[in-house]
Amino acid sequence: MTMPDNPGDPEHTDPEATSAESAEAAADRAMQSDDLDPTLEADVDAALADSAEPSIDAQLAERTEDLQRVTAEYANYRRRTERERAQGVEVAKSQVVVQLLPILDDLELAEQHGDLEGPLKSTRDKLLAVMDGLKVKAFGEEGEAFDAERHEAVQDLSEGEEKVLGTVLRRGYLMGDRLLRTAMVIIADPS
Repeated sequence: MTMPDNPGDPEHTDPEATSAESAEAAADRAMQSDDLDPTLEADVDAALADSAEPSIDAQLAERTEDLQRVTAEYANYRRRTERERAQGVEVAKSQVVVQLLPILDDLELAEQHGDLEGPLKSTRDKLLAVMDGLKVKAFGEEGEAFDAERHEAVQDLSEGEEKVLGTVLRRGYLMGDRLLRTAMVIIADPS
């Protein structure tokens, strides 16, 4: 579109601008006039209302979808962080318990040799109570079926297909469903 050199020159006037200005002027005159046809006025009001409602409804729907999406993202984030926090707590507990297992082994050996008396026995009982509270369970008793995932075999004295624990050199421990340490065993045939 070229700009007119002289705005007052009729040869250089923009016909689109003139028609838009005249339409606005006509609308202004019609609004100011009290002679407007009531049906025409109702049609104009309905047209304006129809054009505004989809815009407002569309905006409302869009904002509602945005809010639902953000709410779902936040709920997922909250669940994920809570799950990660709980897993972190369980890992930290299991690491501490693994550090205490050699002490339990020594106390068990002392009991087997008859050296567990007085304050040492009291210490062992308190430590076992703490382990029970943390749901730490020992496994690896002689005669149990051998499980390669839970038992570490250092020697296999069995000859058949069925294998059981013959001698337990070191007990294994579970904390809930988590394997803390495998049991060190010698495999034998069932008796």
